[in-house]
Amino acid sequence: MIAKTLKFHLLGICLLFSVGLLFAQKQYDSYSGLVMAGYQGWFNSPTDGADRGWYHYRGKNGFQPGSTNIDFWPDVSAYQITYDSPFMTKDGKPAKLYSAHDYSSVNLHFKWMQQYGIDGVFMQRFVGEIANPSGRNHFNTVLTSAIRSANEFDRAICVMYDLSGIKDGDDKILMDDVAALEKEWNLKKRDRAKTYLFHHGKPLIAVWGIGFNDGRKYNLKTAERIVNYLKQNGYSVLLGVPTYWRELHQDTESDPFLHELIKKSDIIMPWFVGRYNQAGFDQFKSLIKDDMDWCKQHQIDYAPLCFPGFSWTNMTGSSRAFVPRDSGNFLWKQLQYNLSIGAQMLYIAMFDEVDEGTAIFKTLHQKDVPLNGTGSFVGIEDNLPNDHYLWLTGQASKYLKTKTSVPVKQPKRN
Repeated sequence: MIAKTLKFHLLGICLLFSVGLLFAQKQYDSYSGLVMAGYQGWFNSPTDGADRGWYHYRGKNGFQPGSTNIDFWPDVSAYQITYDSPFMTKDGKPAKLYSAHDYSSVNLHFKWMQQYGIDGVFMQRFVGEIANPSGRNHFNTVLTSAIRSANEFDRAICVMYDLSGIKDGDDKILMDDVAALEKEWNLKKRDRAKTYLFHHGKPLIAVWGIGFNDGRKYNLKTAERIVNYLKQNGYSVLLGVPTYWRELHQDTESDPFLHELIKKSDIIMPWFVGRYNQAGFDQFKSLIKDDMDWCKQHQIDYAPLCFPGFSWTNMTGSSRAFVPRDSGNFLWKQLQYNLSIGAQMLYIAMFDEVDEGTAIFKTLHQKDVPLNGTGSFVGIEDNLPNDHYLWLTGQASKYLKTKTSVPVKQPKRN
């Protein structure tokens, strides 16, 4: 009798586990209904074991006051592992930073995603970086941490390849990497990456940087080989394209073959970061609506991009592209409009990019940012909780899922 009872008990546990796994897989069988963010994961410290120095923190003259790549400073008060930086706080102590090479840091980020209702992230893999052992080791470490954390906190995860910096012929690096990831993680069966994002019944792979006319050393034929490879090997495809992809002008190649390539894909995500500020966004509303209508006509899913603000003064020495956040009103204006015209999915740029000031994760308030010599840092508005952009993104996810009317003004926190 005891053995029989134990057998049924174990059977029940297995059934519950299977139901839980199926729920996770069903939940992320489509990008539709999800609010996802981009995740750079490219920050390092000299002592994190990656041997990349202050990667993506350092500026043109190293990492020191007056020379840094970042405009926002992460709030690391909740991180398990932090590193003293060469910068000082206003009370004379070393300002601390985190490294994405540490599992605990990535794990904390996924915990925040669950806490605030953000569905998941697109893990950036820079093709030019994974071509060398140092970059490949780092991004493999970050991806491993992210998959483990996505499993733990039931968040969607998807690989996004960034083509910036590659040349024609480097598409083989991407193809070989996809094959290596499939071998390592068995994405198509989701037995290890249980919450990997599927779309149209297949694992989704995103490829960013298709059709830009800014002097890149690859072309649309390079992109076609990538898309064909992914489709032939059983993946759905998201393409990251320029702002004026449909009209084929301004930031976009004039070659109409771009449209043929887009028609081979499953989803497109146009790049809007830095293209408008709060006042200028109204001029883009008709463009977004027409983009969405074109995609419906051609049976392509459309993921509008929204960003909280923009700043890269420390990186470039110029503040001309600065886009104020306006206490979340700028982000909410974009979220509200896209949801009001029927967006089925959203892409938030970005979860962790403090380089260009688009990060939605926790950063220091303006009153608390470190000293920066002749430069300065931008902080989260002092009148807001520093988790406000995480919270606001989660609110958009709630409205998307409940399909209720989205208020024009951003919701108030209790």
